[in-house]
Amino acid sequence: MHRPVVIALLALLATAPLARSQDIGIAVERRLAEAARLVVGDTVRVAPDTGAGVRATVRAIYDPAPDPATIMRRDFHVRFELADLATLLGQPDRVDRFGVVLQPGVDPDTAAARLDRTAFGFSVFSSERIAAGSSTTFLVVSRFHRAIAVISIVASAIFLLCLMLLKVEERRADVAVLRLTGISRRTVFISLVIEAGVIALVGSALGVVMASGASALTNWHYQRAFETSLQFSMMTGSTIAFAVALSVTLGIVAGAAAAWRLVGTPPMILWRRG
Repeated sequence: MHRPVVIALLALLATAPLARSQDIGIAVERRLAEAARLVVGDTVRVAPDTGAGVRATVRAIYDPAPDPATIMRRDFHVRFELADLATLLGQPDRVDRFGVVLQPGVDPDTAAARLDRTAFGFSVFSSERIAAGSSTTFLVVSRFHRAIAVISIVASAIFLLCLMLLKVEERRADVAVLRLTGISRRTVFISLVIEAGVIALVGSALGVVMASGASALTNWHYQRAFETSLQFSMMTGSTIAFAVALSVTLGIVAGAAAAWRLVGTPPMILWRRG
């Protein structure tokens, strides 16, 4: 209900603040207060259109909760007492929507179904259904990102295997010497796998540091651009643990594949090729 009022308010805020009065009180969003240079105690005139409207005193300046669904709209918001807003719009006893808080243990779907049968002219939905309906775009984006992640993991695994094959192939002479001095194939294989695991672990640590820096830079840029505290990039402990575990696993598997190919070759052939 507040959107028409917000539009009219933006058109009328260019005038100088009026004298203090005892008229209706409003709460102004911080972004709007900073743009219009309003402080608590200032008086403005608000109207649903270009009419005279009423005088309102800024009683509070608030920071709205970050909402990804409205971040791109960049609307300014003003909060009214419901009775004052209904009087201003000339539509008493009428609201677009309101929320009902349930007691703990009450099933939301059951409560919504019972309330929906009490009268005509309104529809009742649980918060989960509303969230699911408004999050369709984010689900599509999430699935798209997941597909990109899978492709990236497969491509990086192939690239990592090629690198490990080249790295181990450079150790042909060393492996041949170890084998000729009596070191078993198993010992050589385990040592190469451990080396691959250490390299993967170090690479994972460097990747976490780089990702943390990129995440912080992304949040800094977009929070300034959209004037919000919304987190655009977030690194959780589970995400880091999964990434490190996947990286180390792929490194060990690639190292094992390359080491198995190398230790399976006779030492004299490795020596001649080296």
